Amino acid sequence: MLQISFIPEKEIHRILSAQLSEDVTLRIISAICRVNAFSAVKLAGSGHLGSSFSAMDLFTYLYFHELNVRTVGVEHPDRDIFFSSKGHDCPGQYSVLVAAGIIPYSKLLKLRRFGGLDGHPDVKIPGMEINSGSLGMGISKAKGMAIAKKLSGSSGKIIVMTGDGELQEGQIWESLQTTAHQKVSNIIVLVDRNRIQTDKRVSEIIEIDSLERKFEAFGWHAQTCDGHDFSAIRKAFETAHAVADRPKAIIAETIKGCGISFMEGERALRDSGGLYRWHAGAPDDDSYENGFTELLNTLNSMLKENGIVPVTCAVEKTQEKNRQQLKNVAEKVVAAYGDALVELGAERSDIVVLDADLSADCGVRGFEKAYPCRFIENGIAEQDMVSTAGGLALHGYLPVVNSFGVFLSSRANEQIYANASENTKIIYACHYAGLIPAGPGKSHQSLRDISLFGALPNCIIAEPCNAVETRELVRWCVNKADSTCMIRLVISPSPRTIDLPENYVFEYGKGTVLADGADAAVIAYGPVMLNEALTAQELLAKQGINIKVINMPWLNRIDTDWLVSALGAVRQVFVMDNHFSYGGLGDLILKTVALTPELRSVTVTKCAVDTYPACGTPAEALAHHHLDGKSIASKVLNVVTPV
Repeated sequence: MLQISFIPEKEIHRILSAQLSEDVTLRIISAICRVNAFSAVKLAGSGHLGSSFSAMDLFTYLYFHELNVRTVGVEHPDRDIFFSSKGHDCPGQYSVLVAAGIIPYSKLLKLRRFGGLDGHPDVKIPGMEINSGSLGMGISKAKGMAIAKKLSGSSGKIIVMTGDGELQEGQIWESLQTTAHQKVSNIIVLVDRNRIQTDKRVSEIIEIDSLERKFEAFGWHAQTCDGHDFSAIRKAFETAHAVADRPKAIIAETIKGCGISFMEGERALRDSGGLYRWHAGAPDDDSYENGFTELLNTLNSMLKENGIVPVTCAVEKTQEKNRQQLKNVAEKVVAAYGDALVELGAERSDIVVLDADLSADCGVRGFEKAYPCRFIENGIAEQDMVSTAGGLALHGYLPVVNSFGVFLSSRANEQIYANASENTKIIYACHYAGLIPAGPGKSHQSLRDISLFGALPNCIIAEPCNAVETRELVRWCVNKADSTCMIRLVISPSPRTIDLPENYVFEYGKGTVLADGADAAVIAYGPVMLNEALTAQELLAKQGINIKVINMPWLNRIDTDWLVSALGAVRQVFVMDNHFSYGGLGDLILKTVALTPELRSVTVTKCAVDTYPACGTPAEALAHHHLDGKSIASKVLNVVTPV
């Protein structure tokens, strides 16, 4: 059996009460927090360990030496303000906030759970100053906070951490020049320079070297320190505080995964053939046990050296080892998408695939390896990537642009509009579409993309339900579409493989009936919503209600005659959107019903996300937004009476 263990509050308090030098205390606190962050991510089943560990010593120094929040509180107007712009390192920050007594220990056990700690920072959590996770915004927000403190007469330092890969984002450089020009000097930017982003070296994605010189060229004071040496960190901050006439930057040289030998930077890259395994996701059971043992031994050795009794851990969960997990056995539409691109790349030499540092997540690594000359790794720079695609399209190439939907659709929206207005053809693949997975929180849940792309008159939007439909859709977009296309793809494993009927034919503007029934119809798309629709159908069948479940992959184009035929005599229609309620499939069905005389007697009920999305497990998030099978069945029962 696997035991997931933590160092509880009473043990943290016992160790903090010991009379030790400050640097020894900081090293011990950091070691404790590595243990707890590691176990929190394992318990959650996902999270970002590599950058949590590279930043851990910086977090520890800030909360236990530099900041005044442990004294004045996290809401005092004169508090020192610190936040992480990159945000995904929050398991490390949360663990330090627990040690500092700002977040209760019990919350750490609910990382990425409904009512617990979000997978990226959220202001509802004590000590979190901003919502982050979407990269590049932090320095601009820090500048606004510094100006606000000056206007209000409040005291307190402003410190913002960025990742080194994050520095590829364009807003970073806008904020550097405006902060210096506007003479906002009460800011320290702390760069976590661990030299690895996602799963490759920063230098292999987009090199951002000579950082001191770059900051200085923008009018900042800049210096470099060892981000794991507390005396060096202290000296760097003392130097920064002595500079009063300009904003400051501290470039902290760190090691990604620092603290667990097999997770540490260069070794981890060598062990995995040049790819870094530990950026995101929970460790497997054996890696957890080995890593936990190494962290605990390191901590207890430090305690022994200083005459302190070793820690007693609390076992918070016991489970069977090496359990079968859905992600290891379930269908993934993104894999089918990647395979289809590789096949099409062999057939057409005009296809160029672009990526924003998410090659593995977006399923395009196969294309990257097969056709390196037609693969463009653009780093964390979505606006530049989309305009690059526009230039390619104007010269006869077919760009296929990839990123997480929430970033691609919104951050590069103006560039997408400009490209579309040129009447060229570009395929945009919006990955991580919709509500699920909900653990990372609202910064990653893409629920606006249909409405944003749907505002373009010449853009066709679709989301496939399974691997078969994914391959058909990609081929259709490449070979048959005469305008820009947006493909939505969920990133998570399909909760069930959606079975298409034997007579299935993929046709533009038309869907497929998956289950027949005469009492009501549920129209949905994609593996997440269709799974819940089919679950509702199964629940209702037990009560004698037979509903029709219709897969409709086309989200802004519809064949009206098909819809009339598919609905038949059904007059109660429920439309499930893996999206906000505005601008999704529900609106398309409503409009079509309103404009079609044969459907005037149909009542349409939209089922969609109506508030900012919840963080939690898939089941928690779907239930919270009333998009789970049980909730859909209940909505049907409100208008259809069992016989």
